[in-house]
Amino acid sequence: MENPLTPEVLADPVALTRALVDIESVSLDEKAIADCVEEVLRAAPHLTTYRHGNTVMARTDLGRATRVVLAGHLDTVPLNNNFPSTVRGDLMYGCGTSDMKSGVAFALQLAVHLPDPRYDVTYFFYEAEEIESRYNGLTLVSAAHPEWLEADFAVLLEPTYGLVEAGCQGTMRATVVTTGVRAHSARSWHGVNAVHAAGEVLRRLAGYQARRVTIDGCEYREGMNAVRIHGGVAGNVVPDRCEIEVNYRFAPDRTPAEAEAHLREVLAGYELTVTDCAPGALPGLDALPAREFLAAVGAAPVGKLGWTDVSRFAALGIPALNFGPGDPNLAHHPDEHVEIGKIRDGAATLHRWLAST
Repeated sequence: MENPLTPEVLADPVALTRALVDIESVSLDEKAIADCVEEVLRAAPHLTTYRHGNTVMARTDLGRATRVVLAGHLDTVPLNNNFPSTVRGDLMYGCGTSDMKSGVAFALQLAVHLPDPRYDVTYFFYEAEEIESRYNGLTLVSAAHPEWLEADFAVLLEPTYGLVEAGCQGTMRATVVTTGVRAHSARSWHGVNAVHAAGEVLRRLAGYQARRVTIDGCEYREGMNAVRIHGGVAGNVVPDRCEIEVNYRFAPDRTPAEAEAHLREVLAGYELTVTDCAPGALPGLDALPAREFLAAVGAAPVGKLGWTDVSRFAALGIPALNFGPGDPNLAHHPDEHVEIGKIRDGAATLHRWLAST
């Protein structure tokens, strides 16, 4: 197809956002958008561009003392009668408007139009963030080409409604099992009901007093919740097994091992198996480019209540923040949209931060 990312479109972050939204790129189907982005970046003489799968990286090499990364994922969740984009007043609707093609537009416009930034910049546009981590372009590149991601600081262009959301929570999923003895439900006294036994697990979770932790001025609020329950084999059988899936969101001052130990303490006495875990990331506000970025934003950072790929950057030893124009509450929503004013304001903020003085 003809590349819709024309010079006229690339000159305007709002037009660029809309053009990106109108390139369908559901996870694992990012080739078309990656092709368009790669073509634009390779045409910029001040950038060196590489590609791995449907992840595209471009970088300046100006000999600056500091390198920063601007990173955004190209994929979206499946379409839900919200494609292509539409504009109503100051709102742009469409799949990916908030999460996170408006953020991608920031980075792509800067990549093309800012040949002499104050830091060396790596622009990283990656595939498959919305699905399992084994497909995630950031994960794949960190294994295959770790040198592409070497940097002193990173901004992940996730939707934050124009605020800086620092670090992120860790997340852990676990299965808690209660057991019993099967019996005919007409003679239930001959058995032990495992679903009834789950009541104590649920009581502990309902009464759980979650921590609120402040780190570098950013508050992280923990949570521990039952998110799924399964038990029973038939309508006339006392169940002998019940499984409760628990999701624990923990502040980034806890390691995964410490989070698991706390989860086991809360649910002591029950069989518990951790099925998935991703560590959090500390705020990362001490790096000089982070402080200068906060000055450009002009507002105090808040803690990220959720997990994002800043955790992957933290694992690489790169402090990272979340910043983007979209409202995170609208991500994955059929009514997903972004405020056009937020796009313009955010683009101006990043330019103010990166432009040479």
